[in-house]
Amino acid sequence: MNREKISRLAHAHHPIAAPLDDDAVRHLLQAGLHGGGARRVLDLGCGGGEWLLRALTAYPELRAEGVDLAGSGLARARRAAARLGVEDRLVLHHQDAAQFAPAHPFDLVLCVGSTHAFGGLLPMLAAARTYLAPGGRVLVGDGFWEGEPSAEAAGLLGDLADLPTTLDRVTAEGWVPVQGHISSRRELDAYEWAWTGSLASWALDHPDDPDSASALEAAGVHRGQWLRVYREAFGFVSLVLRPKDH
Repeated sequence: MNREKISRLAHAHHPIAAPLDDDAVRHLLQAGLHGGGARRVLDLGCGGGEWLLRALTAYPELRAEGVDLAGSGLARARRAAARLGVEDRLVLHHQDAAQFAPAHPFDLVLCVGSTHAFGGLLPMLAAARTYLAPGGRVLVGDGFWEGEPSAEAAGLLGDLADLPTTLDRVTAEGWVPVQGHISSRRELDAYEWAWTGSLASWALDHPDDPDSASALEAAGVHRGQWLRVYREAFGFVSLVLRPKDH
């Protein structure tokens, strides 16, 4: 069962695809769009386009672009945009986000939960800086170590740091945090329950599908990793950033 299908099924009931509740998403978009002054928004690793769709419906003056390698996610975004009547303000690019070359600058660049597409948080911010219009902002979401990780957790989730070190690294690159959100335990657990539960439910509802058994296995493996390996150590922070020199 390919990773794209697993992700699509696992996020069926949590389309924001990050450990954030609706209030946090709304708050972060407001901070990123800074009072509705932004006109162009870009989402790098947009998946099904949920961030962009919410922004477009809340701010009728916006134009948005999304980039993702998952064609099925982009197709869902197009269908949803048509249902919402915002398809004329949305452009989607089926390509690697790290290779994207925009035709114009953006007032807000989003990358929540997709910094791995660039090789990590700092390389993603370096790319985003080149896309920003004067006065533009970046809204980025990434993991950090909230507790001491085991060797297994570090091997599973990669090169993360604690929250103060993460912010130190960001500010050392010339970024100034102007707003942020640290996901609560409730948000983190709700995301993981939705991920594993949606995938497992699909498997049980489709017992004759060739991917049913592997989907159920994937849900169980992920649930075990979450509960046994990283739940007590992993955190997630979303930052609204402005560059000092912009």
